[in-house]
Amino acid sequence: KFDATIRAGWADRMARRLFRYQLGDLQTRILQGPHGYVAQLNIQRGIERRKPQEIVSIKQEFSAKQFNFNRINPDEIIFEMMKVTTGGTALTSNAQCPQPQKMVVLVNVSPLEFGHCLFVPDPSHCLPQVLTRFAIQVGIEAVLLSSDPAFRMGFNSLGAFASVNHLHLHGYYLDHALKIESKPAKPLCPEKGFYRMLDFPAGFLFYAESEEVEKVAGAICEVTDFLVNDNIAHNLFLTRGSPPCGQMQSEQDCLLRTGVRIAVWPRISCFGAKEESAFNVALCELAGHLPFKNKRDFEVTTENDVISIIQRYLLPDDKFHRLEQKLTEHLMCL
Repeated sequence: KFDATIRAGWADRMARRLFRYQLGDLQTRILQGPHGYVAQLNIQRGIERRKPQEIVSIKQEFSAKQFNFNRINPDEIIFEMMKVTTGGTALTSNAQCPQPQKMVVLVNVSPLEFGHCLFVPDPSHCLPQVLTRFAIQVGIEAVLLSSDPAFRMGFNSLGAFASVNHLHLHGYYLDHALKIESKPAKPLCPEKGFYRMLDFPAGFLFYAESEEVEKVAGAICEVTDFLVNDNIAHNLFLTRGSPPCGQMQSEQDCLLRTGVRIAVWPRISCFGAKEESAFNVALCELAGHLPFKNKRDFEVTTENDVISIIQRYLLPDDKFHRLEQKLTEHLMCL
């Protein structure tokens, strides 16, 4: 029902021309090399998408004067998800914040791929683009609700190519396998579901199956709160995937994808930086999905070119390893 509602609602809004452009079938190629990057040509998004807001801080407050999701055409809303809690469980990490129990799902009018939607925790609360436990928990649950392993979700913090400072996650369908679904990871604090990815690009990995969602969401929020407090921009990507381990798994294990992998990439902040001509480095690019803005770059870019571009946005190795140590100690103390 979840997938059918998104697919039908999204297609209906496309037919009613509520989007900035008609998406159609995107030209796609898999770059040669071990990373298996999925390149897609999406020229219209680069041209037609709304100009990103001016962001000067990861902790920038919400501003009602700038575009936000309370200003959208109501017809863009597909449905709402309600969170039913038991035992009065708080789903935000800050007890003094309002606790939205509603997630509004609306079309992204500048779509990356089929079904590209935005998941917005009760827009009336006017929360800035800082992850809450509620948001990440519903994000994980949405991936589990979907019966299609092609459904992915993600989050860009301020300074990491978030274009609107109003709390939202992205969700979309990508019908191509990504290496992040099965790449090996090193345990850091496995009792909290916390690992380090052993492959490029350097980042952290959480893993949750259905019975662990609340616990892992809390641990993820501890990490993202830590990053925000340290003024470190970050991207997240959520996808069905196999359990992480130190060794490569069998092909059969990789195909199972019984749980959700949540990648967290701390990265260099970009405030008013010039955008890359080929693609921006945000949640989907770090995960291996590359929406190209122009035909030439789409046709000639190699895996080594991609690595070179992405590397410019990653933390230096020494800073990443110090952060890894701090985060591991922080989670172990909880």
